[in-house]
Amino acid sequence: MAEAAAHSAADVPHLNQAIHSEGMEPVGTVAHEGVVPHTDPKAVGLDATAWVSLAMAVFIVILLVKKVPALIGKTLDGRIAQIKEQLAEASRLRAEAEALKGEYEAKLAAAAGEADAMRKAAEHEAEGLIADARVNAEDLVARRQKMAEDKIGAAERAAIASIRAKTVNAATAAAATLIAQGHDAKADKALVDSAISGLGTIN
Repeated sequence: MAEAAAHSAADVPHLNQAIHSEGMEPVGTVAHEGVVPHTDPKAVGLDATAWVSLAMAVFIVILLVKKVPALIGKTLDGRIAQIKEQLAEASRLRAEAEALKGEYEAKLAAAAGEADAMRKAAEHEAEGLIADARVNAEDLVARRQKMAEDKIGAAERAAIASIRAKTVNAATAAAATLIAQGHDAKADKALVDSAISGLGTIN
């Protein structure tokens, strides 16, 4: 049994042999045959990583020598101070705006109160004027009515006086007519004599 397995394993061709028999190149041999293994370039015994680290260290030293961090800090401090000043100015402006808002609200409330007071005063004054006008109108109507009644009374009295005068005139004329018709010359002579005798004698 073991001999059969060894025989079968000997009969199985190797992978590279199978590839050569098919006319193909074995896998992984092309990349390594005749090619120098890859290595990082070096200068003065330092590779690229060392040179980058050295350049960064030199750059940092230059920054420290030139006091760049101090300048940056100073610039940042100035900017922070400027921002603080702007914030303080904004706070001050906001406080002023709040004060002005309160002042204008107070003025608006006062103006509204004054307008309401003026409206009430105007209404009261209008009511007084209306009452006065009503009283004056009633007085004027009463005076006009009295004047009309006086004129009517005067007209009535004048008419009555005129009627009386016309009646007296008519009665006088009628009496004169009746006397003239009822007395003749003898009656007139007797009346005259009687009147003379009634006068008495002259001493």
